[in-house]
Amino acid sequence: MRSTREPVPGTGPSTGPGAGRRRRRPRRTPFGSWLLGPEGQSPRRLRARVQVLLTVALTLTHGVGAAVVLLLSVFVVTAPAPDGPTWLALAVAVPVYVGVALVVGTVWGTRVALQGLRWAAEGGGSSRRVRRRMLRVPLRLTVVAGALWAAADVLFVGLALWLQPQRALSTAFTVAIGGVVACAVAYLFSEFALRPVTARALDDGGGHAASERPRGLGVGGRMLMFWLLGTAAPVVGLVVAALLVLVGDDVSTRRLAVEVLVLGGVVLVVGLLVTVLNARSVVAPLTAVRGALLEVERGDLDQRVAVYDATEIGELQAGFNHMVAGLREREHLRDVFGRHVGREVARAAVDGDVELGGEVREVTVLFVDLVGSTTMAAERDPAEVVAVLNAFFEVVVDEVDRAGGIVNKFMGDAVLAVFGAPVEQPDHAAAGLVAARRIDERLRAERPDVAAGVGVCTGATVAGNVGTRARLEYTVIGDAVNAAARLTELAKAEEPRVLTTLATVRAAARAGGDDEARCWRAAGSTVLRGRPSATDLARPV
Repeated sequence: MRSTREPVPGTGPSTGPGAGRRRRRPRRTPFGSWLLGPEGQSPRRLRARVQVLLTVALTLTHGVGAAVVLLLSVFVVTAPAPDGPTWLALAVAVPVYVGVALVVGTVWGTRVALQGLRWAAEGGGSSRRVRRRMLRVPLRLTVVAGALWAAADVLFVGLALWLQPQRALSTAFTVAIGGVVACAVAYLFSEFALRPVTARALDDGGGHAASERPRGLGVGGRMLMFWLLGTAAPVVGLVVAALLVLVGDDVSTRRLAVEVLVLGGVVLVVGLLVTVLNARSVVAPLTAVRGALLEVERGDLDQRVAVYDATEIGELQAGFNHMVAGLREREHLRDVFGRHVGREVARAAVDGDVELGGEVREVTVLFVDLVGSTTMAAERDPAEVVAVLNAFFEVVVDEVDRAGGIVNKFMGDAVLAVFGAPVEQPDHAAAGLVAARRIDERLRAERPDVAAGVGVCTGATVAGNVGTRARLEYTVIGDAVNAAARLTELAKAEEPRVLTTLATVRAAARAGGDDEARCWRAAGSTVLRGRPSATDLARPV
């Protein structure tokens, strides 16, 4: 039996090499990493997860910045080494400031982040201004980190001016470079950890277009900024070191080689770290969209990607969701349209221009009419009548579809089916005869409480659209339709209740349906109402 549900074009089973093997689909994470959890996680779990990620990530980030400062101070800066009092001051000031900065940064950054987490936990749904503020949380966290590094720069430059003035300039540059690197990495880590919050901020719930969403730093601006922070800043440090060498005392070749190696290593490591993080921020959403597109290609239209990027990539994510929603709506409309007019008719209407008129086609018309429907409607409850009719229609539609025809219309308690239009069917006569016999057999076996007459006739008809340009109906008009209806009335008094014309049986034999033709025998002739001459009849053997 043919399925009544048509597959989406291009999504059928593969017929190439290895088609029999089941393809393993990669596990998709809504936010690009399993660390961020599922999309529907509870507010408490989301808050704890993001808070832990932010704390760990930002602590490691500032550790990286401090390591950069240490490397530059020890191996690159050519000023005299600190004396005893300077070492003592640094031994006290550095731990104290780091501890204070850690506490202040944690409290300050947590307060900034918790605003977004609390808003996300409450379900969002705020104004555009509030959502825009939530999207700026990574930038605000970066500003917090920048303020702490700026304070460190001021503090240690002040100590240098007080204790060892010749190291003031080099201290300012090393701390500044470390702070810039730390801020760049902090922004990327914050943006990563806050993806679930960003997704809720971008989901306004109003179905607005992606172009109306609040936007963050664009992809081009982001790439430029990360180049400046991840590559340009360390290179500037290299240039500054060279300048310090030029304006200072002579430096040995060994010392210069060490400085170049250290600076080169810092540039490579920091540049790689920033580039990888930036690449992941671009690749993760694109990978999610690509995976969802593959599922759509396979025919699964229940796809949706989380929109957690406030740049053009986020517009791509939102655009994909709108596209799939449109495909679902179109598929639903096509399904409903196909159920009303027949799937073959719907496909023909979609593929070509819908115009009034038709073409002359030789088709086979099958007409089925319930026996005693008027009495049944008078004696039974309306709901029971509808249930009986639905069961009757299910048998008819099943067998017509199985034989390759289309159910053209339901007419109260009758069904008009067509074989050979709108899609060509060379053996339409044999297909119509097979469907007629099977309908009668199934109704006797499955629905003994109802009976129906079945008439089949092959002939020339006009198949096409009738009505007006505002309201069309695909149908077949011609003598074969009228003859099938007349045969149905005669068949109600026969046993079995199926009649066709001898010309239809012969047409089936000519088209290669000899096996089906042998299932029918001549049943005399009669003058059908509306016809001037007698028609030779046939019934199942």
